[in-house]
Amino acid sequence: MLIGGIEAGGTKFIYGISTSEGEIIDKQTCSTETPEMTLKTVVDYFMDKEISALGIGSFGPIDLKLGSPTYGYITSTPKPYWGNTNIVGYFQEKLQVPIGFDTDVNGAILAESLWGSCKDLKNCCYITIGTGIGGGILVENQLVHGILHPEIGHILVKQHKKDSFEGSCPFHQDCLEGLASGPAIEKRWGCTGSQLPTNHITWEFEAYYIAQLLVSLILTVSPQRIVLGGGVMHQKQLLPLIHEQVKTLLNGYIKVPQILNDIKDYIVSPSLEDNAGFLGAIALGKSVI
Repeated sequence: MLIGGIEAGGTKFIYGISTSEGEIIDKQTCSTETPEMTLKTVVDYFMDKEISALGIGSFGPIDLKLGSPTYGYITSTPKPYWGNTNIVGYFQEKLQVPIGFDTDVNGAILAESLWGSCKDLKNCCYITIGTGIGGGILVENQLVHGILHPEIGHILVKQHKKDSFEGSCPFHQDCLEGLASGPAIEKRWGCTGSQLPTNHITWEFEAYYIAQLLVSLILTVSPQRIVLGGGVMHQKQLLPLIHEQVKTLLNGYIKVPQILNDIKDYIVSPSLEDNAGFLGAIALGKSVI
């Protein structure tokens, strides 16, 4: 049985086919241009693939409420041209297969719980720090949905005392995404994170902002493991700094071995590596068969 998957990102779409057990058979990439261009490129790929289901893990915000007139839409995104795009409806009409639909990060945590670092855990979180910042949350083996879906990249955080950057979020300016996403780094320093030295002060800022999010999750959701992915997290010096900041901010309040003694095994990189988002889409497709 073949399942199609689409990781619909703000910068690129990753799409392909896999077995229902997460064995990737083929994977392709295209840039996120206009909906007309990008969706046609992707659907043309699937037309002769004979998939049994399709999973779509998308950047957001998206409408996940069944029965809503805009179910399956990318809604109020700041991504040019993509606001109010009926992404599920497009693929449903063209491919006529069951479609599983959720945020890209909810898909990623579902994949990590099936095949990766969160296997056999009921409560866990996946955070991506890249073009945007988003989070997927699994509680008692259920993806978290409510009036919308988690949009934790837009929580408000305390600004680092050495950081005078005004923020880059078009909605909130200095929210977490506005201070710590890849575009925020580039706007602050005039270059990408990969062009900055490993001892640059921006990594101190990043660790401080990301740790505030993780502390909030630890104190509210109480996850058994937290996975950090996305392009910014390719900076290997960052994860140890986050470990230390989380412990500093908690200040001994949460006295559990995972925090006190084993934080390297508690806040981790994706074991599925850069396939976490794509396999998340496959997991979403698997869920509707």
